[in-house]
Amino acid sequence: MPGPWDGGSAKEFALAGFEALATPSHGVAASLGYEDGATPPDEMFAAVARIVRAVDTLEHPVPVTADIERGYGLPVDELVGRLLEAGAVGCNLEDSAPAEPGGAARLVEPERQADWLASFHAAADGRIFLNARIDSYLRGADDPLSDALERGRLYVAAGAESVYPFGAPARDIGVLAAELGVPVNAFCGPADSVRGLAEAGATRITFGGTLAARAFTTVRDLATSLRPVN
Repeated sequence: MPGPWDGGSAKEFALAGFEALATPSHGVAASLGYEDGATPPDEMFAAVARIVRAVDTLEHPVPVTADIERGYGLPVDELVGRLLEAGAVGCNLEDSAPAEPGGAARLVEPERQADWLASFHAAADGRIFLNARIDSYLRGADDPLSDALERGRLYVAAGAESVYPFGAPARDIGVLAAELGVPVNAFCGPADSVRGLAEAGATRITFGGTLAARAFTTVRDLATSLRPVN
């Protein structure tokens, strides 16, 4: 599931034959001129709506799921309503708390996160596919596989329909899939293989903001080539 950062990129991915798309918060933020995690919610939901609208106009529209980070502090009823208004069919919700000034992002207590996911799942009432991101690997848990399994079990019990252990190596993907019994979303970075992740047990593969970063690198190179030499 490629990650479109705007309507134009969404349309190109859809025309290439992809059957579903997953917006990346990082890529969308960059397209709007923000750092990752700093996009105002109104702008993020508006961007998701533009992406959905771009592919809804095609002969074969594709569903779009949205990365909405940790929900921007909005009540779950409002989150669900805004996702539905934007036209998204699913979302990622992560278990990293935003960084405090001068500090680093941190993992939310798993029971607290599970309670929040359960509230979201109840409010969604089957209308939004819930992909629960697990940041054990990203945030440097002492034993990331054990921590991801603990969190995953709680999140699945809370209603998560898939889990997203961001940064989990291929060797752990199969363990998580077998133990948790739901689809596992794997992150495919530049050094990873889509085929390898799928063979390891990933059901869903996304790319975060890496595709947007490649596009912006191309624009940067183009800009450099166009700039007159002094």
